[in-house]
Amino acid sequence: MGVEGCTKCIKYLLFVFNFIFWLAGGIILGVALWLRHDSQTTNILYLQLGEKQAPNTFYVGIYILIAVGAVMMFVGFLGCYGAIQESQCLLGTFFTCLVILFACEVAAGIWGFVNKDQIAKDVKQFYDQALQQALMGEPDANNAKAVVKTFHETLDCCGSDIVTAAFTPVWRDDLCRKDSLKSFFENTNCHKKIDELFSGKLYLIGIAAVVVAVIMIFEMILSMVLCCGIRNSSVY
Repeated sequence: MGVEGCTKCIKYLLFVFNFIFWLAGGIILGVALWLRHDSQTTNILYLQLGEKQAPNTFYVGIYILIAVGAVMMFVGFLGCYGAIQESQCLLGTFFTCLVILFACEVAAGIWGFVNKDQIAKDVKQFYDQALQQALMGEPDANNAKAVVKTFHETLDCCGSDIVTAAFTPVWRDDLCRKDSLKSFFENTNCHKKIDELFSGKLYLIGIAAVVVAVIMIFEMILSMVLCCGIRNSSVY
């Protein structure tokens, strides 16, 4: 016997929320893939200075997002099917998956908040090391020049907070773009550009996480109410 009355409304409401959840999973998956292949981050994070690779912490987070988006799409489909079929087993499995996902999201949010500045810090240290080698003419200077020029051309910047005083060598044509003097007076040094690049993307991820968390809370409540309604309807 199917559910009736308010419980039937909850059934279709849960279906709608699950469809939104499924769409949110698709959006997160799409955004994660866009961030993974974004030309700015790809150009910078694929760089190699000698035997040292550019920091890959950002990509670790992106791969986690890709996995979360795929799991969300699966769980959303499971919830939709369970609601339509009025299956207590599927709804119970759906609720368990939601609890696990919610716990993982909270843990990831705490880790992201604690380490929100670390990604940009690691990239800035990598850039400073390359710039120092390029300016000092160290053995890996050619490789360092290529790394520095990639930063400058990708982010449209020149120099860092540490070497701003040494402006003459930084403005050389073999390291900086010809309009770098204008960039200097507009305070567009590379440290600032790196901060803007990663902070903007992290805020985008944070907003998506908050929206998904709110949807998950509603879905957990609705799935339990529907489960109880199905159990009670089978008694009569």
